[in-house]
Amino acid sequence: MTYGISTQARLVRRPAGLPSPDDFEIVTEPLPDLRPDEVRVVNDFVSVDPYMRGRMRDAPSYIPPFKLHETMTGDAVGRVVESRSTELKVGDLVTHDLGWRDVAQADEKLFRKVEPLPGLSTSLYLGPLGTTGFTAYVGLVRIAELREGDTVFVSGAAGAVGSIAGQIARIKGAARVIGSAGTPEKVAALTERFGFDAGFDYHVPDLAQRLAELTPDGLDVYFDNVGGPQLEAAVAAMRDFGRAAVCGSIADYNLQDGVPGPRNLGTLVSRRLTLRGFLITDHRDLHAAFREEMTGWLADGRIVTAETVIDGIERAPEAFLGLFTGHNTGKMLVRPRQPRVA
Repeated sequence: MTYGISTQARLVRRPAGLPSPDDFEIVTEPLPDLRPDEVRVVNDFVSVDPYMRGRMRDAPSYIPPFKLHETMTGDAVGRVVESRSTELKVGDLVTHDLGWRDVAQADEKLFRKVEPLPGLSTSLYLGPLGTTGFTAYVGLVRIAELREGDTVFVSGAAGAVGSIAGQIARIKGAARVIGSAGTPEKVAALTERFGFDAGFDYHVPDLAQRLAELTPDGLDVYFDNVGGPQLEAAVAAMRDFGRAAVCGSIADYNLQDGVPGPRNLGTLVSRRLTLRGFLITDHRDLHAAFREEMTGWLADGRIVTAETVIDGIERAPEAFLGLFTGHNTGKMLVRPRQPRVA
């Protein structure tokens, strides 16, 4: 069977504020015959992630912006269905970053062969075994220098990175792990599903007071997925020599004018705190250790995964927009429907 037609989602307008469905278009196009060294891959799952919002701006950053009227790129996992490669054969499982499409076709160098996970979904290569899990691992192990006995706070803790970060903190010996989330159901999931010691709704009137109540002896480590008021509350709760791994600031992503930084940054001096941003591309030397440890944690059930799966590649924009309105618990994924046969 030859899958010669590809359905794709493209950015057609740069959003002002919160993106809308009108900023995207869905296109279907025939694929050309394979050239030497090319493969054709039918995607099992496609990832949508908050960082993609930054790439929708035409502004300098650590990664180039998305081009208008070109298919959105991002992590995906699928199987080779046709090959003219000497490295990849039909049936091989691969990951790639060709993104929002049901069928991907490109040179073999753009695909990475991975091994099937017995009894587990291939989607794990986009979650705990992929960029998501590696981000949580780097942030805690290297950036925040997590130590046994630490008290840890994770914001956005029911999301893809946050839910993994909290679990890694417990596995690595944290004495207490606190998380924030946006609904009662997600707060309950933190303790009932992901093993946090406590959770709270970040919509409470006084974040600093609530966090202080849950960390009466202070906070050693903050894993920041959110920025804004939660960063300010974490700074207020930190002990001397506390460390924050600044992963993202989703609270600010759709604001056109940005927001001021925390009002209590003088605390960094008096308590000798460290707030450090990071990109996982600077820490590839940790990847082998991460992959070995995470594979073991998944195999023995020490890491619990959560996914929100949207069916149909044409719904990729919907899935992406759901990241900013709280529609996901854990990793947000798109599962393309069976593609059309040419």
